[in-house]
This record gives sequence, C-alpha cells and structure tokens, in this order.
Amino acid sequence: MDIQEIRAVSDILRRGMEGYGLAERADPYAIQNMNGYCQMLLDKNREMNLTAITDPVDVANLHMLDCAALLNCAELDGGKTLIDVGTGAGFPGMVLKMLVPSLELTLLDSLNKRLDWLMEVCGELSVQGVRTVHGRAEEAGLDPALREQFDFATARAVADLRVLSELCLPFVKVGGRFLAMKSTGSDEEIEGARAAIQTLGGRVERCFDYTIPGTDVIHRVVVVEKTAPTPAKYPRRWAKMQKAPL
Repeated sequence: MDIQEIRAVSDILRRGMEGYGLAERADPYAIQNMNGYCQMLLDKNREMNLTAITDPVDVANLHMLDCAALLNCAELDGGKTLIDVGTGAGFPGMVLKMLVPSLELTLLDSLNKRLDWLMEVCGELSVQGVRTVHGRAEEAGLDPALREQFDFATARAVADLRVLSELCLPFVKVGGRFLAMKSTGSDEEIEGARAAIQTLGGRVERCFDYTIPGTDVIHRVVVVEKTAPTPAKYPRRWAKMQKAPL
C-alpha cells in the first residue's frame, strides 16, 4: 500500500464508523491499527491465501467495516469474552478487538499458520488480550476449558445456520449470544434453523440488517441468545453434522 492508499483506507474507516453512529470508536489508535492490519493482510496474502479481496479500499469496506457493524447489535465492552470460530484471516474478531480494546478475544482456527500470522499482527500492532486455539470447532466445543466459557461467539462462514449453530453455541455461556454473519436472503435458512437452535439451548433473538456505509451492500447479523446449556452430545462429528443437520 502506498501513502495515497493508506490515507484512503483511513478516511473510509473513519467515515464508515461515523455512518454507523460509532464515531467514538474511531479514535486515531483504532484507525491506525485497522490500517496496519489491512497492510499486513495484503502483504501476507501474496504468499498465503487469506482473502480473495485484494484492493485496499474493498478490504476497508467489505472486511473492516462489515465486521465493525457487530458493535451495533452487541455490547462488547467491560471485559467481555468472545471466541471467533473459524477466524481465518481474523474476521470479525480482530476488527472487534481493535475497536473494543477491553474485549478478551480467542481466535479458533484449524490452520495453525493462519493463527501464527494473526499473532504476528498482534505483536506488530501491540494488540494485547488475544489468544489462539488451534483445532476444529467440533472438537474444541467438547473441551471443558472452552465449552460454555464465552459471552459471545462469532462466525463469518458460509455454512448453513444449523451447522454453524451446532459448532458455535457450545462455546457460549447461558445468557450469552452467538452472532452469525449472514446475507439478507437468509430468511428461509433462519426459519429452518429455529428447531436446531432450540435443541442446542438457544433461540433466535433478532436479525440485525445493516448497510455498509458508502456502499450499497446490505448484510445481516443473526443474534442467537443462549437460554440453556447445550446437551452434552453436541457438537457431533463433522461428517455427521453434514450428513444429518439438526
């Protein structure tokens, strides 16, 4: 990224946060960190497949600001704990952490080299309060050290909501929330997942639709409240989940 691109990304992030009504989050340190994250992402993407989006402006809009929208449907301050399931390149967890420094963030991914890179990003940008867990979600969700230990779980995957809920709800403590990032065309998927979510100890609390500022892109966050402990037999093995979704 050249100087012009760095300035453009900063301007997009600042205006976008204002567009969300979150201008107080867009302090110079947060903007600087997200800009640095963008630069490191695009640099690393030349040798590791982290994102199909390679234009800095698009990264700012379609990754950074897309993730920042979650701050309008969840209260993450006050030392809350969040696990980002299948974090990949760190979305949405890393963006949320940069905007809410008090958030205690756990990044879960099955590919260790992605987690190693994310810790490099944290070191380079002096981001503290982040830990990584290398493993598959369906196995990590059975670990007593992780099971029902988090105020929030997030997922930005394309998997069906029934499967995502089985992977993510076991991590959430009763009273917490699972935040699933989805498209606005997910009405039928959500309806089809209600019974599965109830089986897993949750309920669909609401859907939060938002437009990414400065774009015509509309996305959705499905907010699932954890109302009861997840039965011990969940999550099942991945093959079982795929073959016979709840």
